[in-house]
Amino acid sequence: MTNELLMLWSDNAATSLVIWLIIAIIIFYLGRKQAHQVFQTTGKAIYSTMRLWGFTLARLEQRLTQRNREFLIASGARATEKAIEREFTRITNIVQRDLSKYPGLHRQIAESIEKIESDYQKSVDAAPLPPAWGEVVETIAALPTSGDPTVVKILSNIKKAVDESHQQTLKTFKKSSAKSHALLAGMQPRWRNIDEKLDQVNDKINGLETCSKNIDKQVENYQDILANKDSAVNALGSSALTQFFISGLVLVIAVMGGLINFQLIALPMSEMVGGSSYIGSMKTSDIAALVVILIEIAMGLFLFESLRITNLFPIISSMDDRMRRRMMIVTFTILTILATIEASLAYMRDLLALDREALQQSLINAGAAGGVVEAQFRWIPSMGQMVMGFILPFALAFIAIPLESFIHSLRVVLGLVAIGFLRACRVIVRIVGGFAKHLSQILVYLFDLLIMLPVSIEAAIKRRSERQSNDASKISDSSIV
Repeated sequence: MTNELLMLWSDNAATSLVIWLIIAIIIFYLGRKQAHQVFQTTGKAIYSTMRLWGFTLARLEQRLTQRNREFLIASGARATEKAIEREFTRITNIVQRDLSKYPGLHRQIAESIEKIESDYQKSVDAAPLPPAWGEVVETIAALPTSGDPTVVKILSNIKKAVDESHQQTLKTFKKSSAKSHALLAGMQPRWRNIDEKLDQVNDKINGLETCSKNIDKQVENYQDILANKDSAVNALGSSALTQFFISGLVLVIAVMGGLINFQLIALPMSEMVGGSSYIGSMKTSDIAALVVILIEIAMGLFLFESLRITNLFPIISSMDDRMRRRMMIVTFTILTILATIEASLAYMRDLLALDREALQQSLINAGAAGGVVEAQFRWIPSMGQMVMGFILPFALAFIAIPLESFIHSLRVVLGLVAIGFLRACRVIVRIVGGFAKHLSQILVYLFDLLIMLPVSIEAAIKRRSERQSNDASKISDSSIV
């Protein structure tokens, strides 16, 4: 059919093709205006549609950015309020626990100071050695005796009395000095006691000063958050991203710990519930082991909620203290029971592994000596598995803390990802619109290129007619002049 149409005008294919080409050029030339309108209208329609989509995506991006900013400000304000409340609670504890003892401490310091002052006064009252005793003795020794025995005897008695008085005074002075030194030495423990108590007061005051500085810093951050400053919002966003990645890493570690826990109890669980039964494509024993691990995680979540460490379930934190303590005891008891069960299952797994190994050794006729040596130290991995089976449930219970941080930061991360996706879509839509607009103009030029010959003839005819009209107008103007 195609060959018949091609050879319609002539038996020569080239001649017939030229005729068809001339006919196509004539048809295109006759429909030039309509073709231009189709290309331009289509390009404008695509451009207008893409521009409308870009405007819609921009508005949606702005709205999502505003909502993400409001969420950051609200969550940052709540976190800052909790931090300020925690600092005030710490100050209250310091005041109630430490500064409430300040009157007794002040009384002890005052009593120590009074005792030191009394001992100091006693040490000051000691009589010093008279400085004139040496001169008196020297003066009496220098008196002339004149060879009179009576005078010599009198002077000797006086000298002896003076010497005895001097020795007695010196002894009294030494005794008084020793007493003063003893009193001064007794002051040293009291001075040290006062110094220690003053250091305690200084530490407590420094603790209050540190808390007050933290409160000032938190209040400043709180004011920046309420003022909706860009710096505060950027800091909250970076903090949310940091918390997201850190909590995600901790959750990955927790998942790996859960896999280890699953391997500990999967084998003995198959002996309990049967290893040949299936639910769907999974073994019933594997599902039972997963259910046990998930129940342990749920009990850990409820335990931390009842302790008010996390706030994933507001209804638990809003309970009265009595009910909350009961729930804490119940969840901790259930968690302990499950940990004990896992420890027993881990020990049972070791026994099953030992039985299988003994069966394999009996089938391959292994030597008995190696088995005896191995059985002697078999209790070491058994105890290790029991300890792991008991500790891992409590370790998995702590998943509540990174889980809460991950959930709260996930909202911010999803908002940022959505904003980036909308921005990329907006850029792509604008690129497509601009490309469609320019493509329509290119198609117009390509269409004119196909009918270049008749268009050129038309342009030449128009230029000639314009030239003739211009010449005629000039001749008419000259004739009028």
